[in-house]
Amino acid sequence: MIKNSQPIGVFDSGYGGLTVLNELLKSLPEYDFIYLGDNARSPYGTRSYDVVYDYTLEAVEQLFSMGCELVILACNTASAKALRTIQQHDLPKINSNRRVLGVIRPSAEEVSKITKSKHIGVMGTVGTIRSNSYPLEIAKLFPDVVVVQEACPMWVPLVENNEIDTDGGRYFIKKNIDSLLAKDPLIDSIILGCTHYPLMQSEIKKMLPDHIQLISQGEIVARSLEDYLFRHPEMDVRCSKNSNCEFFTTEFVDSFEEKASRFLNIALKARHISY
Repeated sequence: MIKNSQPIGVFDSGYGGLTVLNELLKSLPEYDFIYLGDNARSPYGTRSYDVVYDYTLEAVEQLFSMGCELVILACNTASAKALRTIQQHDLPKINSNRRVLGVIRPSAEEVSKITKSKHIGVMGTVGTIRSNSYPLEIAKLFPDVVVVQEACPMWVPLVENNEIDTDGGRYFIKKNIDSLLAKDPLIDSIILGCTHYPLMQSEIKKMLPDHIQLISQGEIVARSLEDYLFRHPEMDVRCSKNSNCEFFTTEFVDSFEEKASRFLNIALKARHISY
């Protein structure tokens, strides 16, 4: 780590948050970032609230100890199951000047700009869908929007095992899309409620009617963070700007580097971390 660095922390249970980091690096290239993937304990999508909260809090505290003043939970499951408790209960005790932000609210805020029919679909992990975080967040902002959800338990393994464009991969993608659209034929927009899913976007689009738009989180979160730093200059000045990005994983480094390079389309070096 660079001495006296105060990077922006980006946390995910595995690899999916790299799609968010990729957009952050494009939008905020001068800032320093640390990416932390808890690959040893991934996936989070099927774990209980208590377990996801405990794991996420450990990661946030680790990133704070590495100099981060601001942490982005680039994981829908962590955002759904742990963010609010960490913001309201833990941050006041740890350091009330630090911030932890998630990916669900920025995505929900985009809904009114995109849907014409006011019928939205959400596709996510079992944990994210069961949490009802998207319907609840959208209802607060846009109570007249109808939200229909579909859990896609096979999609993350398809991405991580590079099986998206196989016969088996296409079968599971089509199965979940057909199931979602059968629940509400008026859907005209779909939120990809997992940060792995942008890597499936080309296959997903092939199976959707032309009038249905996909809402992918990376660009949305990047715009939201830019806006947040503009509105909070007191936080912006505490984020170091050396155009540096470091990668840490709780799992095997070689495996992380190989898969992460696929997500970011660049070669990278990572370090193992235990906490």
